Amino acid sequence: MKNDSGLTLEQQFKLQVLREEVKQLSLEQAQEYLVEVLRQSMVRENLYKHWMKEGI
Repeated sequence: MKNDSGLTLEQQFKLQVLREEVKQLSLEQAQEYLVEVLRQSMVRENLYKHWMKEGI
């Protein structure tokens, strides 16, 4: 079941856990983490585009 945020309860829980973990990071660690998350998002987007193109 999803709520107004568009996330399932499990996803909301994972997000809250991540919020708590991120609070413990230094600024440099947080910046590196953010860049890595963006990189992974771009890879995922490229995969989706490839799959749509291939009709999978």
